[in-house]
Amino acid sequence: MSATNNGPVLEGRSLTVGYGHTPVVHDIDITVRAGEVVALLGMNGAGKTTTVRALAGDLEPFSGEVRLRGRRTTAPLHRRAKQGLRYISEERSVFMGLSGADNLRLGRTERKRCLELFPELERLLGRKAGLMSGGEQQMLTLARALAADPDVLLADELSLGLAPLVLERLLLTVRAAADNGAAVLLVEQHVRDALEVADRAYVISHGRVVLQGAAKDLTDRIGEIEQAYLAGAEIGTATA
Repeated sequence: MSATNNGPVLEGRSLTVGYGHTPVVHDIDITVRAGEVVALLGMNGAGKTTTVRALAGDLEPFSGEVRLRGRRTTAPLHRRAKQGLRYISEERSVFMGLSGADNLRLGRTERKRCLELFPELERLLGRKAGLMSGGEQQMLTLARALAADPDVLLADELSLGLAPLVLERLLLTVRAAADNGAAVLLVEQHVRDALEVADRAYVISHGRVVLQGAAKDLTDRIGEIEQAYLAGAEIGTATA
């Protein structure tokens, strides 16, 4: 796995973001290039979701800027979607009362392409999404996002409540999307799983990036990162 040398497709510059008048993340710089998976790691409450929501256009930054293909953007999420960005939130974005087929239809995605990504879904197309397992719902969500061949994919906590084999299936599909040219930002708590498919990673603690570098280098510090998760402590600021 190796990132391309192209300029960033998606970029956050000096982002400070929060809710109401309270900042949650402070002065964050992050870049994602075509053809790479970038992992955004951190414990619960570290600021991962807040950061990705700002990058997606779902939350307006207090300060700093988001750049899409080198140009500053303040467009909301639905407009960024028209520009080739797809955002999978930590809440599974399926319509529980509708069938798998109807979910794909509402997503305006080609069924054939979705089934190429996840052949497992074919037998589930007639089933209501609310009766699917959590893993099947995530496959449906990811298939709908990737079938549009997005330039940028932001995926927030694909792993929530999933069995390891299902998570591996999802992450390998995300990796394949990057190998086909997409710029992928993968928000995860599961450090080891994320680093296995990522090219680079940022670690957030208490709303700040405290560690960043190539995934292969951060793997050597995985014990330190995981211990900080368990203790709820800050990791020593460094660049790998």
